[in-house]
Amino acid sequence: MAIVDVVKYNGGSGVYAWKYPSDSLSTWTQLIVNEAQEALLFRDGIPLDLFPSGKYILDTDNIPLLTGVTKLPFGGRTPFSAEVWFVNKTYALDIKWGTPAPIQIQDPRYGLFVPLRANGQFGIRIADSKKFLVKLVGTTPIFDRAHLVKHFRGVYMTKVKDALSSYLVHRKVGILEINAYLEEISEHLQERIRPSFDEYGIELVNFYVYDISVPEDDPAVRKLKNALARKAEREIIGYDPRLICTTCAKQIPVEGAKYCPWCGSPLEEAL
Repeated sequence: MAIVDVVKYNGGSGVYAWKYPSDSLSTWTQLIVNEAQEALLFRDGIPLDLFPSGKYILDTDNIPLLTGVTKLPFGGRTPFSAEVWFVNKTYALDIKWGTPAPIQIQDPRYGLFVPLRANGQFGIRIADSKKFLVKLVGTTPIFDRAHLVKHFRGVYMTKVKDALSSYLVHRKVGILEINAYLEEISEHLQERIRPSFDEYGIELVNFYVYDISVPEDDPAVRKLKNALARKAEREIIGYDPRLICTTCAKQIPVEGAKYCPWCGSPLEEAL
């Protein structure tokens, strides 16, 4: 294969990592790295010399790690073989995410399991090109947004479910009230999900939850709404089933009692 004189990025937009199609280089090959990019040389799967944005001649002074591995002679035009990877380090702040299927979350107040969907968007930046290429991209010649979303879908699906559950339990927030806390939930999820991105050299810049919805026709949702409606009605008329026995209609002298001290009937638990 002919030796390449100029190596530059041609991977298009929306691409995080792109491998130059030829590995036939020489110590006279010019490498052009665009702004907000880095280029990394690989040899036999080993990451070697890293180049920030700029123009370079791949002589032995610029590629000390590769020179040490391949024993390149100094001076003259010497051909050698190496992969050139380009990594785009610009911020990508509009990556959509969503739960493809409802996730079951237990309401911390009433114990009902309710299916809900969540969606939003997140932003990333490649912080460590070497770690990103080695641990995530591998041998895929083009790694774009679709690859990234596909890889992390399972991660954020699991984290979203666990983080939502823990947030609701610790804050004692009912599922039907959850959309009033989207900002706090977004921050909570970002903290929980960030380590999973850090592991692959990716900075999670932000993680937003735009909406959390429940299906109106779900039996658990209907039961929960009916229970809340009854509770609201009782509060309006001043009726508290914990203080009045529904069997004998007598006043319960001990708040929190489970059985009526007058007739022995189990007391209705207030929702």
